[in-house]
Amino acid sequence: MNRPEPLPPTPDESASARRARKRAPVRLSLLVRASIALHASALGVVVIAPTTWLWCVGAVLLNHFILVAQGLWPRSQLLGYNCTRLPQQDGAPPRIALTIDDGPDPEVTPQILEMLEKAGVRATFFCIGERARRYPELMREIVRFGHAVENHSENHSPLFSFFGIGRLYREVLAAQTSLTALAQRPPRFFRAPAGLRSPLLDPVLQRLGLRLVSWTRRGYDTRERRPDVVAARLMRGLTDRDILLVHDGNVARDIHGVPVVFEALPLLLAAARLKGYRWVLLRDAL
Repeated sequence: MNRPEPLPPTPDESASARRARKRAPVRLSLLVRASIALHASALGVVVIAPTTWLWCVGAVLLNHFILVAQGLWPRSQLLGYNCTRLPQQDGAPPRIALTIDDGPDPEVTPQILEMLEKAGVRATFFCIGERARRYPELMREIVRFGHAVENHSENHSPLFSFFGIGRLYREVLAAQTSLTALAQRPPRFFRAPAGLRSPLLDPVLQRLGLRLVSWTRRGYDTRERRPDVVAARLMRGLTDRDILLVHDGNVARDIHGVPVVFEALPLLLAAARLKGYRWVLLRDAL
């Protein structure tokens, strides 16, 4: 995994320090730098030897295929920093992190908060900016119960990975602004909608002082209608430093119309307790 950039600014960071961070050069991943070099080289070769154009086009197309494939793989490390596991901590008890995406939701979020409170578990909520503004009281409840609020984009668009760099910046910044105001603390992490992204996202996150976080395992609770299957996927091979993903928004429902997370989450919490795992917030572990 790539070494992380320094943490983003705290609210009391000076204006001069913020300006200095924004002026700092963006560090592109090796794959992105190689792709830029390939495009420039291909153009130069075509100018010098026009008859090679077919080979150059083929090389560029292959490069684009690789970039797209990496963007479609949420756990990919080749497009920039991407945390998929908690860092190693010598001598620490086994730790795992629960992350909850796509909320807040007026039906699901309150019951999840109640489950977590009863279990004594703190989670990281990756919230959608537009939904957060629609349900500010739920945002206050998330914070009041001691959970962390992080950035999951402004609109959770299915076209997010196709946005140009300007629109990506506006999409992430809008959510960052809303979530900071509602949670009274700026998000430090970002999760791409459905985990899909383009090579343009990492420079945007660097400019905004955010780190990309994906996950180690998920239960596919947005499409799986059987809670036991969702829980089994999350618990199968559960181990130290895992980052788990469930949803309080866009969640699937069982045959009785009940959100599957209502039954799957208690099973997960009980299994983790039996194994002696300690739940941690991302902002505490990273």
